[in-house]
Amino acid sequence: MRQGRNRLRSLVAAVALIASTGCWDSGPTLVKVSGRVTIDGKPVTTGAVRFTPLQGRLSGGPLGQDGRFELTCFESGDGAMPGKHLVTVYAAEPLGETAIRWHAPKKYSKPTTSGIEITIDEPTEDIEIELTWGGQKGPYVERD
Repeated sequence: MRQGRNRLRSLVAAVALIASTGCWDSGPTLVKVSGRVTIDGKPVTTGAVRFTPLQGRLSGGPLGQDGRFELTCFESGDGAMPGKHLVTVYAAEPLGETAIRWHAPKKYSKPTTSGIEITIDEPTEDIEIELTWGGQKGPYVERD
């Protein structure tokens, strides 16, 4: 009898632990997000965009031929977590093992240097991320 109670206590403790970690939770609330990336008014068609929330899981998506993107967090196109996000645009393509062609300045590829912050409050299809070459000539090739 005592052994049965110990097993029951262990089972109850395990269930409580699992429930408290969110394993039975439906997951975080996500909102559908899509938009367009341009540089000096022209679509950025190479690379990807990434939205990193101040808390939680990041979302991202590839850039299409018209510069459009749709964010994915867990499953294709499911969106992003609501809140403030640091945004990066990695607009580069490898040219062999020692060179990269940048289709936007490299500074946009890191959250610490991109300077782009976007707050997601509700579903949206029209986020515009406007980049600039800032007088720099581009695209350009970087070699190791």
